Amino acid sequence: MMIWVIIIGMALVTVIPRIIPAFIVDFIQFPDWVNKWLQAIPYAALGALIFPGIMTVIPDQPYIGVVAGIVAILLAWLRIHVIFVVLSAILTVFLLTI
Repeated sequence: MMIWVIIIGMALVTVIPRIIPAFIVDFIQFPDWVNKWLQAIPYAALGALIFPGIMTVIPDQPYIGVVAGIVAILLAWLRIHVIFVVLSAILTVFLLTI
């Protein structure tokens, strides 16, 4: 019985912070600077998730990941389709590790 109370409690603790902002955000008008800051969060989170992986592709040779990351950035900047950007970065790592 106690395990069910714990599971339900954990479910509420994770669901409540996700649901409340969905209902509140429609009623709040944020200043422009806050909206710009909120729009930048996905890019910052993406960078925080990707950068450590770039540096640890091959732990002894971090420059390989950096080169592959630069290739991906350049191709993305040229607006190449995301699949080709990812495949190009993978190919870069493969070619540099041969």
